[in-house]
Amino acid sequence: MSKRDENPVGDPMRHVPPGMSSQAIVLPKTELSAHGIAPRDAKRLIEHDLALDGNALLNLATFVTTYMEPEAEELMALSFDKNMIDKDEYPETAAIEERCINIVTNLFHAPEPGVGTSAIGSSEAVMLCGLAMKWIWRAKREKDGKPVDRPNLVLGTNVQVVWEKFCRYWDVEPNYVPVAEDRFTVSPEDVVAHCDENTIGVVAILGTTYTGEFEPIKEIHDAVVARNAETGWDIPLHVDAASGGFVAPFVHPDLEWDFRLPNVVSINVSGHKYGLVYPGVGWAAWRSRDRLPDDLVFHVSYLGGDMPTFTLNFSRPGNQIVGQYYNFVRLGHEGYTAIMGALQEGARGLAASIADIGVFDVIADGSDIPVIAFKLKSPEKYTVYDISFHLRYHGWQVPAYPLPENAQDTHVLRIVVRIGMTMDMADSLVADLRSAVEFLESHGGMPEVQAKKGFAH
Repeated sequence: MSKRDENPVGDPMRHVPPGMSSQAIVLPKTELSAHGIAPRDAKRLIEHDLALDGNALLNLATFVTTYMEPEAEELMALSFDKNMIDKDEYPETAAIEERCINIVTNLFHAPEPGVGTSAIGSSEAVMLCGLAMKWIWRAKREKDGKPVDRPNLVLGTNVQVVWEKFCRYWDVEPNYVPVAEDRFTVSPEDVVAHCDENTIGVVAILGTTYTGEFEPIKEIHDAVVARNAETGWDIPLHVDAASGGFVAPFVHPDLEWDFRLPNVVSINVSGHKYGLVYPGVGWAAWRSRDRLPDDLVFHVSYLGGDMPTFTLNFSRPGNQIVGQYYNFVRLGHEGYTAIMGALQEGARGLAASIADIGVFDVIADGSDIPVIAFKLKSPEKYTVYDISFHLRYHGWQVPAYPLPENAQDTHVLRIVVRIGMTMDMADSLVADLRSAVEFLESHGGMPEVQAKKGFAH
């Protein structure tokens, strides 16, 4: 008998009535059950519930990592119970976090490496970087005796929804730059046309959620710098590198998008995307300490020692930080380059196979980040929503959605190629896409999908 089955003192199973069978148990859904059950029975019953989830490897909608090596999982399990905020109690985990921050900021060519913080994901990192831009803008306006009640942020309509949340939560007006019917990223000319003296910053995207494309970041940067010189403004650039930050340095090393551009003041990146870590971990990086206002950093002493912290979340486990560091140690620059190159090559091959089916136009072929976006050439008989629905019969989750305003008449499917996808899986996906097309060519769209497609966005 294992120790877990002995019901020692303090184990709630001491109070379970004798002879109680797990087969007769109904899982609690609204309130606690009167009695507990054996650990192995609780695990088995919940496993049955989880079996109804989709297969994570077949979820081609998510950018989030769905596979890590067993050694990484074992290391991460050692840190489930360590609270990242308790840096005095867990100094080695805190040191590992600092190493990761240094690695990330050096990867992005920061002139002053080490200025950054870990986060739950890019959502939190975006909030932190946005707050820093707002605080600096406000301090300068107050010093110049100017009003501070109308801050705005210039960003494309193709941004991830977290930027809309930032603007709403922190009382910043979003100043949206439109995309176009034939261009799904923003143009430098449109960006500077939306700037004014109340602009706290401009957001440029390294790998959009909609199509995976890089925005012309250097061109946007240079246009903003030129406008600043004309007007005397000091509008900085933030790069949302949630998806592309761990791709570009390895497969586009000469692309200038990061702190090599002097007016890029902050960058967010998701460790749990192409950083190859399970959710959730992200990183916020600043080019130098003068771009992270001191009054946003809190100093906590009641846990022992002095612990400066700039986070929205307080308690969180250290396991994702350990997972990120494992990847840095395990892979190095060469390993990341090999993985990202293989994913990019696989995405391009998959995009070519999709184009060969004959009914699709490929909008993005995975050349920027390993993401493919494609649309139907003739959506009259059936739609991308029908394709998406049909693929679910085979277990694939491939999202279908309209592009942002000004391009909303274009409806696309998107495939995120992640570590864990094999060539055999890609071949099976193409075969199932062909099957879906053949079925829909013969039978037309599915009425239930047609009825719901207006709610897809």
